[in-house]
Amino acid sequence: MRQQSLDRRHWLQAAAGSLAGSCFATRYAQAIDFSKPVPEAEKLTGYLNGSQVLIRWNNRLLTGYRAHASLKYPYFNPLAGPASGLSVTAESALPYPHHRGLWLGCDPVNGGNYWSDGPLTQGQIKSTKLELAEADKRSAQFANHCDWVRPDAPSPLKDERLFTVRVLGDHAWVIDADIKLLAQEDVAIKKAKHSLFAMRAASDISPSYGGVLMNSEGGVGAKGTYGKPARWCGYHGKRAAQPKVVEGIAIMEHPENPWGPCPWFTREYGHLSPSPFNFLKEPWVFEKGATLRMQYRVVIHAGTPTEAGLDKIYQQWVAG
Repeated sequence: MRQQSLDRRHWLQAAAGSLAGSCFATRYAQAIDFSKPVPEAEKLTGYLNGSQVLIRWNNRLLTGYRAHASLKYPYFNPLAGPASGLSVTAESALPYPHHRGLWLGCDPVNGGNYWSDGPLTQGQIKSTKLELAEADKRSAQFANHCDWVRPDAPSPLKDERLFTVRVLGDHAWVIDADIKLLAQEDVAIKKAKHSLFAMRAASDISPSYGGVLMNSEGGVGAKGTYGKPARWCGYHGKRAAQPKVVEGIAIMEHPENPWGPCPWFTREYGHLSPSPFNFLKEPWVFEKGATLRMQYRVVIHAGTPTEAGLDKIYQQWVAG
């Protein structure tokens, strides 16, 4: 796909066909208090503003990707529920305020901490390049390159991320993540409790506050999902501000990923990750010069996983 850099005056716009009259669009129009957005803001748009990318549907924010050089790591937040417009993720919620929306990280990596808060001298995943790409009629795409750095130590990793945002209909939208890890040094991990692609769900859809945690195999709660391989895992529940609305978020892991099918790290308070390094039986070695590819789909949906058709969404994704 042809890449092009855009500044804050440039917009990506994608026509979404029959979605224009959908319930999804109608709810958004009501939320921003006018019946039709200005022409340049119709349907799916992407906007690069310095160190962040903003993705909107009919001028309503779907998500923001934050990649400022002062951050521990780049991350997505908010991720708007398709029925309420409320975020299905949380930023800096207790008991672990270093959890921010949807992110990639790991601790430890060659002595560095690229996950939790603390001085950036302990480790930082630093954005070095952020670009919007062209959009087609249903999607917007952007790329981010990062260095895993800390002072007075060689960088163990670089990564290249390609994110594609798609609106599937009035019930769901997705983020497809294609991530390549590039080893700059030999990396050896004996065990990393916190690793790779992760999310922190909004409190009201987390089990600790009345929501439901479940996976593709029918496991429920941390007891039924922790350490268990699954195609997808997520949270859903009634929204506290709109109790008649049920929404959720799930991460799907591609079957071609290393370690697949991967066991999941899950918590009742709203954190989960397909986290292979927490369940290693022997140290994992990533040799200098090697490349590792990981693919994930994040689904933000209305209704329960069954009502949203997560299994069908998964099958369509892996079929290409």
